[in-house]
Amino acid sequence: MAEGKKAGPEVSWGSRGDDFTVSCSGFDHRGVDPAVFASVMVRKDFRPVLNYSVPTQVNISFTLSAILDVDEQLQLLTSFLWLDMVWDNFFISWNPEECGGIQRISMTTQNLWLPDIFIIESIEVDQTPTGLSAYVSNEGRIQYKKPMKVTTICNLDIFRFPFDRQNCTLTFSSFLYTVDDMLLGMEKELWEIVDTSRNLIKTQGEWELLAINKATPKLAVGSSLYDQIMFHVAIRRRPGLYVINLLLPSGFLIAIDALSFLLPAESGHRAPFKMTLLLGYTVFLLMMNDLLPASGVPLISVYFALCLTLMVVSLLESILITSLLHVVSTQPRPMPHWLRSFVLRSSRVTECCNQRPQEESEGHGPKPIRLPRKWPHGLSPRPKILQPVTGLFPALLSLFTFVCAPLLAADLKDPEPMAGWEPSPGKTEPKGDPQSDQRIQEPQVAGSWVKFSLALDTFLCWLYLLFMSSSLITVIVLWNA
Repeated sequence: MAEGKKAGPEVSWGSRGDDFTVSCSGFDHRGVDPAVFASVMVRKDFRPVLNYSVPTQVNISFTLSAILDVDEQLQLLTSFLWLDMVWDNFFISWNPEECGGIQRISMTTQNLWLPDIFIIESIEVDQTPTGLSAYVSNEGRIQYKKPMKVTTICNLDIFRFPFDRQNCTLTFSSFLYTVDDMLLGMEKELWEIVDTSRNLIKTQGEWELLAINKATPKLAVGSSLYDQIMFHVAIRRRPGLYVINLLLPSGFLIAIDALSFLLPAESGHRAPFKMTLLLGYTVFLLMMNDLLPASGVPLISVYFALCLTLMVVSLLESILITSLLHVVSTQPRPMPHWLRSFVLRSSRVTECCNQRPQEESEGHGPKPIRLPRKWPHGLSPRPKILQPVTGLFPALLSLFTFVCAPLLAADLKDPEPMAGWEPSPGKTEPKGDPQSDQRIQEPQVAGSWVKFSLALDTFLCWLYLLFMSSSLITVIVLWNA
């Protein structure tokens, strides 16, 4: 009589009787005789234990071979895995010495009792193909592997798209048997499951496997208690496709829009150029809309909305400045006192920020380069002096200053009278003449409005640079997180 064995560390199965020992004589030269397994086939509808009060130990493991799809709108994960189940059938045993040392044979699962293991998060009926076989050892141990295409519910967080990571759960449990009838255990170590899954994943698609963690809580349904094993599958999206098709084109368009501030506003070419960029950016968003998640508001959608808003504001500002400079060149109007005070305060801040670099650079290095610029009504603001700089941060600051040079190249103090204007020889302007005072004040009024337009240009230019810098830092941090 064969000795009994334990399927679990704390469960004793008792001993097998001679009635369940299969005569395997002739297996090695005449094949398996189905008649010897007749008693097993008759009992396939019952749990294969000698003592029915003792639970059956079922050890499970799985191999994740493919991540087929992640549906953000329906919150679904579709994957393909191989489920491996091992348990003991105490109605089967034979002596390998009687049949030429054969210790394992294969048998169709239709003739065996199978545990009703299912995945709780699955939303589809099990579509496992019929006619599968299982290995049966001489000690009655059954090893059954079946392929499964599983569509499970997964709580997806797409805020960090396309740099998002998802954690989906696969919970294996019995549909019918409670802890009094069935206990679940691990057939393989967790690290073996992870390594095997990573080696077998064939699809180099959008998702990659990061890790698999395990938990073994009990499931209470009314007065019944079910055993279950919960696997937390961590996956990560490969962002390369979205960076190349979404972030890089958007970044190039917003950078070109920022460089458009180098175009003189009085020329009238800046507004049409920005309008063309805005139209191109809108077409780009319409074409790439299919790559974005169908539900939720990811961070990249907020980025696109900010880019579009910034381009619209920049276009409106260019139209305003072009119109303002046109009015100033024809019929200048006095600037309100509060607006003039604001422009003068902005000029003091700018001068304080640039006074120290100018003082340190005076008397050193090559001669400064002066950039002339034409302004309406003959206004000739003092050109900005560009000095050589050393060091990474000063070089970047100098580059930003050069890009946003419209205001920084101007003298933001009270404008001087129109350059080159002098009264006619031998003639003096009569004091108190209203027309003469108006002609003298016109260049000052025009200069104040020019300063205001330059202040708007510089503010918006620095806003562009700040937005692009913060966006680049955010992408780097999210990619390396």
